[in-house]
Amino acid sequence: MLAQTESVFALANGHLGWRGVLDEGEPHGLPGSYLNGVYEVRPMPYGEWAYGRPESSQTVINVTNGKLIRLFVDDEPFDVRYGSLRSHERVLDFRTGTLSRQAEWVSPAGSAVRVHSQRLVSFSHRAIAAISYEVEPVDQAVRVTVQSELLANEQLPPADGDPRAAAILDHPLAGEYQVHDQNAVLLVHRTQHSGLRVGAAMDHVIDGPGTLRTDARVTDDAGMVTVATTLQPGQRLRLVKFVAYGWSSARSLEAIRDQVWAALSAARQSGWDNLVTEQRDYLADFWDRSDVEVDGDTEIQQAVRFSLFHVLQAGARGEDRPIPAKGLTGPGYDGHAFWDTEAFVLPVLIVTAPDAAASALRWRQHTLPIAMQRAADLGFAGAAFAWRTIAGEECSGYWPAGTAAFHVNADIASAVIRYVNATGDTDFERGPGMDILVQTARLWRSLGHHDGEGKFHIDGVTGPDEYSAVADDNVYTNLMAQRNLLAAAAASEQHPDRARELGVDPEEAAAWRDAAAAMSLPYDAALGVHCQAAGFTAHQLWDFAATPADHYPLMLHYPYFDLYRKQVVKQADLVLAMQHVGDAFTAEQKARNFDYYDALTVRDSSLSACTQAVMAAEVGELDLAFDYLGEAALIDLDDLEHNTRDGVHIASLAGTYVALVSGFAGVRYDAGGVRFAPRLPDGMARLAFTILLRGRRLRVEVKHRSARYLLVEGEPLQISHHGAAVKLTAGKPSVRPIPAIAPRPRARQPAGREPIRRRVGDGKLAGSTPAAAG
Repeated sequence: MLAQTESVFALANGHLGWRGVLDEGEPHGLPGSYLNGVYEVRPMPYGEWAYGRPESSQTVINVTNGKLIRLFVDDEPFDVRYGSLRSHERVLDFRTGTLSRQAEWVSPAGSAVRVHSQRLVSFSHRAIAAISYEVEPVDQAVRVTVQSELLANEQLPPADGDPRAAAILDHPLAGEYQVHDQNAVLLVHRTQHSGLRVGAAMDHVIDGPGTLRTDARVTDDAGMVTVATTLQPGQRLRLVKFVAYGWSSARSLEAIRDQVWAALSAARQSGWDNLVTEQRDYLADFWDRSDVEVDGDTEIQQAVRFSLFHVLQAGARGEDRPIPAKGLTGPGYDGHAFWDTEAFVLPVLIVTAPDAAASALRWRQHTLPIAMQRAADLGFAGAAFAWRTIAGEECSGYWPAGTAAFHVNADIASAVIRYVNATGDTDFERGPGMDILVQTARLWRSLGHHDGEGKFHIDGVTGPDEYSAVADDNVYTNLMAQRNLLAAAAASEQHPDRARELGVDPEEAAAWRDAAAAMSLPYDAALGVHCQAAGFTAHQLWDFAATPADHYPLMLHYPYFDLYRKQVVKQADLVLAMQHVGDAFTAEQKARNFDYYDALTVRDSSLSACTQAVMAAEVGELDLAFDYLGEAALIDLDDLEHNTRDGVHIASLAGTYVALVSGFAGVRYDAGGVRFAPRLPDGMARLAFTILLRGRRLRVEVKHRSARYLLVEGEPLQISHHGAAVKLTAGKPSVRPIPAIAPRPRARQPAGREPIRRRVGDGKLAGSTPAAAG
């Protein structure tokens, strides 16, 4: 429970992340301070050699901890496990971007104190975090000592063996430089193998009555500033702590030292009050353009704001760095970025914080040389992006669920297409966009082949469903590759000068179009459904009735070989294809496919429920979609997968927004415009949100019988509402009726894997406990 709250209460800005560990550092579940892109290299031993396997992996490391503030009351440490804790509350405020704490504690010797702290990781100063810490006696004079620390290489709990957790690296930082000056301390370290240099510094503003004794000391791995005084009732000691970080793979020790001192000086110049004001202003602007209002379910309302806050924290100030699967909230998955970013997170950022989305895509462009070398090593043209990585190199040692999942390349290309369609950013399209589209199109053309009848096949790949590996003609992969090929050809035609720079000639572009037109999409005519991959519907069905409830996730209890040859789906695959490439399917095909695959999908991945919610809503299963929404939204607040300790699930949290906006509002957009098909489940009375499209701000409000569209600002816009064209002009709302929908039987799920039904009216998830508040 403690580690879960540390993840939930984590603060980050895309560059720097602090887990929500108590100020005094103990007790803790999993300490963590992270800098985006800072990692250590570790070997990947294999039992036998095989060509093309990565020889090393990258693991996020816990950098210098600047959160620590220890309190001693009459020489006894403030520790919530001892003495008497009269009250204790922590609040994560999405409006101010701060984590606040109020506590009243009586020491074992009977001295009572009140402690109030507030911390932030700044959005306006990306290298800065700060803490305001106050202590006061309750009813009698007390001697207090406050120790503020920087601590590198802090002791971490042992790994638990879960493959989704991180490798624990012992003592990853080697000390290079340490100095203290009055109330300031600076430490510079270097990673042992990756050669990254990391600097951290702290300074303080101290306010208290009478004479305060202060001193500072420093060692290779620690720096400490100590303040001691005696407080009478009504007096208080306040310490404001500013912490600055910097890192580089290339800059000298002196450069990092000066960079960190400069950032610290700027924070001191701004002061605590200005940092708080800037934080509030930044978030006020974000919520003005991004908030989602849900009437009728208070739990979902809180959850979607929690989700948006963490999605923003994951990417706001990343500035050409990746968005890891756990953001900067924990070390899960070794801090790696996956396809999750482009398939789930960027669709949210593109319409709420487009600059952050462009930044994440530019990071992919920066790793293109590595991806092109990886493709060459595998015998292909173009670029093969890593399945999981921090710096661009492939870090997956398991080919079937790693490198074979080539769809990551189409996911990245799709995010480029989506970003350009939503923003109209032609400079990005000509630059990073074309670099990515062209090199990924080359990969698909060399990875696939035309058969004797001219059909184009992509064989031996793994789609999103990791329980079906190394398959031929995975429909999701093929449709996404088809879109990638066509987009690359269109961009090359639109920007011929860039095409020439990239060596694209008319013959190559024509080959891309030919492959796209001939793409194989397996279909089982007897069942009337698309095959997830060639031959999938002929596989033996998994025996769900004989599978014990405690044997999920299946990957922890059954060999992959058994999973690969059965009809069982870890996460939405064919259903995700219907969401992302919906125009490739008729409405009838979508309904039949959804029913067939929902009965096979066990949702052993956090990436599934949101997709199933979107498509359940589209085929008319509104209450089922509502149940899936609850699962995606509460995955971390209720720790539904029992692994939030390792960090929140950024993609599933993004999926909460997607389930509401793409699911119940039915939003779809492409180069042809934006379409809406809104319908609400019984458990929601109203849904309202704002999206950014091509310099316009569009406000949408959905009720059961009507939808209201208001173009808040921007040039006139034509939208589609349930297939009918609607012309919008700024400041003039348009209200449209929502057509009735025919009822249909509820889709089946595997035995024991049904989503928990949400009760209408009280906003609670049946069988769950309310989300932890602190």
